[in-house]
Amino acid sequence: MDYKVKDCVLQSIYSDAYEIANAEIPWDKIVGSTVLITGGGGFIGGYLALALLTRNDVYGSDIRVISLVRNAERAEKKFGKLLRRGDFSLCVQDVNEEIKAERADYIIHAASQASNIQFENDPVGTITANLTGTANVLDFAKKSGAKSTLIVSSLKVYGIIYGSQDKITEDDSGYIDFTSYKNCYAMGKRASETIAASYCREYGMNVKLARPAYIYGAATLDDDRVWAQFIANVVRGQDILLKSNGAANRSFCYVTDTATGLLTVLLKGENALPYNISCELSDTTIRGFARAACAAFPERNISLKFANPADEQEPQNQPSPLCQVPEILDNKRLKSLGWQPKVSLTEGIKRAVAVLEEQTK
Repeated sequence: MDYKVKDCVLQSIYSDAYEIANAEIPWDKIVGSTVLITGGGGFIGGYLALALLTRNDVYGSDIRVISLVRNAERAEKKFGKLLRRGDFSLCVQDVNEEIKAERADYIIHAASQASNIQFENDPVGTITANLTGTANVLDFAKKSGAKSTLIVSSLKVYGIIYGSQDKITEDDSGYIDFTSYKNCYAMGKRASETIAASYCREYGMNVKLARPAYIYGAATLDDDRVWAQFIANVVRGQDILLKSNGAANRSFCYVTDTATGLLTVLLKGENALPYNISCELSDTTIRGFARAACAAFPERNISLKFANPADEQEPQNQPSPLCQVPEILDNKRLKSLGWQPKVSLTEGIKRAVAVLEEQTK
């Protein structure tokens, strides 16, 4: 194994992968195992693959990693020389087709479109990755005799919840307009959880469910997600302009904490029982995230501005039974498995900026 992760990726990315690889997870369960990651070339899937390979480099864990990707060229650009390793390979196909990979002991189904642009332009592809794709993954898991399969769901399954509570637990469920194509992602994720529960019931399979909060980190400079735009503003040295009052309250979770949460659920979670993945260190409003991005680099003199001057006034939070519950996830269930988030919002923003700036050098 000539190509080490630390020699083939940016130092800032390796630091994150190394952190995941050293998390307090029962790694002994997957020593000598094969792990298939769908969406392996994506944001969270890519980090998981690098972390498992780093585990091999540092601890000799002998984990075989298969990344299922749609675009071979993009994956080759992302992983480079690492694809020459004997413990890493690609399976190039659409997850909506029968899975053609070799058998796997553990499977993480993270293939999913998660951008508003994709929801608008490819709602069919978005929902089928969570319907047909999930069924294909579970059929493959059944055929492989996989020890555990993780379905990566989303906080979007909760929909709109009204009440006076300040957090969303795994037992909550709200309204989603299932006739709107705009909800292709949310309804697809809801259905994927039901499919998972059905395979557990009918075939006695070990299938786990995780509901990540808003995952943030070093995406791309042209990513349309709001947090990614703020980070891109910092990299470009631009002021951040909010076109609303930014009052929406959300759970953000840095990519390394999300990855360790996913692995914890895969290896320690109960079957068909959902686990929220969130970090209370990063629960904030949209304007709070923007303000933190500005404050993380005071020497750059980046300011938060509002398109509408009236939005500058700090919004007042007055919980009542008629209010919409904020997208703040309660993570007690996941913490009961021994998981703890570590990365604060400021630290996560600094890391994301460091990666993007290292990429552009």
